[in-house]
Amino acid sequence: MSEPIRIGLVSISDRASEGTYEDQGIPALQDWLGRALTSPWSAETRLIPDERPVIERTLVELVDEAGCDLVLTTGGTGPAPRDLTPEATLAISDKEMPGFGEEMRRISLNFVPTAILSRQVAVIRGRCLIINLPGQPKSIRETLEGVRDADGTVRHVGIFAAVPYCIDLIGGPYVETDESVIKAFRPKHAIRTKQA
Repeated sequence: MSEPIRIGLVSISDRASEGTYEDQGIPALQDWLGRALTSPWSAETRLIPDERPVIERTLVELVDEAGCDLVLTTGGTGPAPRDLTPEATLAISDKEMPGFGEEMRRISLNFVPTAILSRQVAVIRGRCLIINLPGQPKSIRETLEGVRDADGTVRHVGIFAAVPYCIDLIGGPYVETDESVIKAFRPKHAIRTKQA
């Protein structure tokens, strides 16, 4: 049995954190991960306002104290004055992983031309991968899972296909996925045989 992965789920929204409306980001992430992961996992959830110091403290706490291997944020990545998630994420990072943001925008452009306004980033802090996802549940699913044709054929692979191998490379637990949702890609030498 593989070591469980600890995943931080952070929803960044002034209105949801104030209780003005119900947060949809964390439930959407939990639902998707519940379908996508076949490895054991646990979640650390945080609902916080669009305040850069709060975002930075939350990310540091999830990585350095809670021991998360992966942190997924949702919200705060647009061009509005209070959208500060990318700045906070970059500020606490050791390395930027620009391919994730590039690919999320490319996937979202299949659906909306305003995808170019998104500023999602991904970074490494210590032995944790942190990814800023879009704010809408539909967009979260599309960027993680990819684009499918009407018959279910994958036309554009989602970013989560690369996440398990990235976690391998930075020293985290071996993560496996349900291939009907998203097939994790690893080079042949990095694939472990399934235990009976």
